[in-house]
Amino acid sequence: MSTLIVFFSFEGNTKFISETIAKTMNADTMELKISKEYPKKGFGKYFWGGKSVIFGEKPELINDRIDLSRYETILIGTPVWAGSYSPPIKTFLEEYRIQGKRIALFASHGGGGAKKCFAKLKDALPGNEFIGEIALVEPKKNPEDSSNEVVKWAAELLMKE
Repeated sequence: MSTLIVFFSFEGNTKFISETIAKTMNADTMELKISKEYPKKGFGKYFWGGKSVIFGEKPELINDRIDLSRYETILIGTPVWAGSYSPPIKTFLEEYRIQGKRIALFASHGGGGAKKCFAKLKDALPGNEFIGEIALVEPKKNPEDSSNEVVKWAAELLMKE
């Protein structure tokens, strides 16, 4: 079965998870890139990220289009912002109509909100089968333990195929 990992990473934590999953599952990856970067330091990074979620902003993606019909399983990864998924993921979900797929969700966060984030993602993806979810607190701070946890989770997903 072909698998695609779609993710947005702000500080590299979600990318770390994605790369670990991709190696374990031999999956293709699509890192969402936006036309205008978010501030990365100080109060601005929290303000702009939270504001973008609250106001439902959809930043422009600069990725090439991808043919989702080639994939049976899609893993979607995001940092948790204001108890939700990141605006680039929102843009992706609106630009692609994802139906009839096996979906797994993963997130990185600084200390909460993942359950709420996953619930919102599931609401945004009706008509799909959800096969798993995992959330890690700042995985780059403890890469060995985080990697082991992600590899175990990804291997469990492979057994569900």
